[in-house]
Amino acid sequence: MCKNCDLKPVIKLSSGVSLCKNCFIDYFERKTRKTISKFKMISKGDRIAVGLSGGKDSTAVLYIIASIAKRHDTIKVMAISIDEGIKGYRDETLKDAKAMCKKLGITHKVYSYKKELGYTLDQMVKKLDMNPCTLCGVFRRYLLNKYSRKLKVTKLVTGHNLDDESQSVIMNQFRSNVDASARLGPVTGIVADYRFIRRIKPFYLLLEKEIMLYAFLKKFPFSSQECPYAHSAYRSEVRDMLNDFEQRHLGVKNNIINSFLAVLPLLKEHYKAKSKRIKSCKCGEPSSESVCKACQLIKELKD
Repeated sequence: MCKNCDLKPVIKLSSGVSLCKNCFIDYFERKTRKTISKFKMISKGDRIAVGLSGGKDSTAVLYIIASIAKRHDTIKVMAISIDEGIKGYRDETLKDAKAMCKKLGITHKVYSYKKELGYTLDQMVKKLDMNPCTLCGVFRRYLLNKYSRKLKVTKLVTGHNLDDESQSVIMNQFRSNVDASARLGPVTGIVADYRFIRRIKPFYLLLEKEIMLYAFLKKFPFSSQECPYAHSAYRSEVRDMLNDFEQRHLGVKNNIINSFLAVLPLLKEHYKAKSKRIKSCKCGEPSSESVCKACQLIKELKD
């Protein structure tokens, strides 16, 4: 039975607590708002863009951010979608993204790889011998940051959840990529820089299964279709490993994130000096080198 009202439960949390539909929705929304408050994600006057893919995570986070903005006149919200050009996949998820924005009355901007870069992801994969997820990640981050800055956005919201972050932490450990971990966290980045639009993750402390249930119970239009390139990702192996651990040892993902948050301030302090040496690429985007990774890849595609 539900811990709060003795009705039939719809979920058992990792803490062992069971909740009914209404109590779970209340728990989910309160936890999201507390996460936003705890990590000081949103301030008065913020112009917020939500990175909207049309999946459950980004759709749910758009709904909650929009509901917060309704209660605060100084906060403005829009949505940005990236059309990578994945045939039979992204065109379908964009339909759901557009439907959600129309329902909420949110301005929706869509930018495509084909128009902005000259190639779809499908075409890129055929031309370059690279992991599709690596290619896609570079260009998606590039376009989101570029257009968020052009739209004078102050915060970029992503639907990243506790599963995503725990996977990233473990992947960086396995690859000895600690400096990348320093840029993670509920609010990304190490130092404030006008060239980087700070990303915030309101679902940072929520599990993927909790977001899925919330989106289902709220009857949001969203696609549960998995990207056809996801199977080739290193992340998918780490995801399966952590899911197996979580099933046998409840709370493992929470423990990873709690441990990570304890050392994150030290990581950020350690890599602060390095972050101050960030350069500007000729395209205008920030880069650790004279030419950013996106421009390097575009050159390879054209050669």
